Amino acid sequence: MIQTIDFHVPELEMMKVYPNPLFALGNLALLKRPKISIVGTRHPITYTKIYTQELAQKLSNAGVCIVSGGAQGVDGIAHQAAGISNTIMVAGTGLDIRYPALHVKLIEGIEKEGLVLSQFEAGQPSMKWNFPLRNELVVALGEVLIVTQADLKSGTMHSIEFALKMQKPIYVLPHRLGESEGTNWLLKQNLATPLHDVDSFVAQFGQSDLTCKDEFLNYCSTQPLYHEAVEKYADKVFEYECLGKIRVENGRIKRA
Repeated sequence: MIQTIDFHVPELEMMKVYPNPLFALGNLALLKRPKISIVGTRHPITYTKIYTQELAQKLSNAGVCIVSGGAQGVDGIAHQAAGISNTIMVAGTGLDIRYPALHVKLIEGIEKEGLVLSQFEAGQPSMKWNFPLRNELVVALGEVLIVTQADLKSGTMHSIEFALKMQKPIYVLPHRLGESEGTNWLLKQNLATPLHDVDSFVAQFGQSDLTCKDEFLNYCSTQPLYHEAVEKYADKVFEYECLGKIRVENGRIKRA
């Protein structure tokens, strides 16, 4: 059921106009977690796909909620790698419309176990002027913005403009000449920091009590749904439950 958020979200004060009303489907508690926004091209190269997935997964396992815009390409990879119970998708349509069609199943999963937000009333279709508003909200929610690949003339560059206006730190994957000209331009202008080491970055932004070397325990600290944890770590779920390191409550796994 679509809800209207009736409490203040401090991060959104950085937007040009605070979004009111703001509609939601899913777990509003995710708004209270540490958050990082990940955005990028709809047509990522293999290198970008690999490191977008690694970044989103490791940040999520370290207790950071991943925010993105649900689009094809980098956005979808980030949502999926984070796990649908620890991601926030910002829609560019009303919440009764699941767009893009390519991600209908992903969006349905996030609605049930994660969180989908929109500034648009039910029935509002996908229109080109909706997406700058969506991008601004994506950027505002995150403590920092990660851009894993972007062309110079792209919607992702609009997200970067919002981040610069909000004085958000921007991190980018380093690319070869001729690739990702948008992020290469940012580096040339000293407007972004290159991301050379995923684990060091995660240690910097992950919750301090979650950065132990046990990846599975880090993951359990996000209180994932039981069935999702079994899909990812079947053997460890049963092993750690027997050892008393985790427990299951209300369908979610928690650290003991």
